[in-house]
Amino acid sequence: MNIQKVISGFFFILAMTTNFGFFYGDPANIDYHSKYELFAAIVVNLIATILKLGDKTQLGSVLLATSLVADIQLIGAATVWALAVYAFGGLDLEATVAIISMSGGALLANIVSVLLFIGDTLKSKR
Repeated sequence: MNIQKVISGFFFILAMTTNFGFFYGDPANIDYHSKYELFAAIVVNLIATILKLGDKTQLGSVLLATSLVADIQLIGAATVWALAVYAFGGLDLEATVAIISMSGGALLANIVSVLLFIGDTLKSKR
């Protein structure tokens, strides 16, 4: 068993599931989406990105790209949330939907990353 693959796979899947946990719920109601879960999704995605930095293969480049997309989307969502609350006086419907939509984009990038990881695992020889 390759412990590096186990750790990488763990964080790739944890990034996807944490992001899904934040994304799931009514996009118009911020009460269904925890700021702490968004923070956890950002941290786990950043860890997954760091784990992808050492891979020099073509697939590693694509995995890194998907992870960077997810990071940018989630950090963007947190930025919109912070600006709405602290600069513009509170969350409105437009800001809430933007936050959840950006999280959805990150979730899609996480899904692509996990599918590529599974495909690479299936094609590798024992």
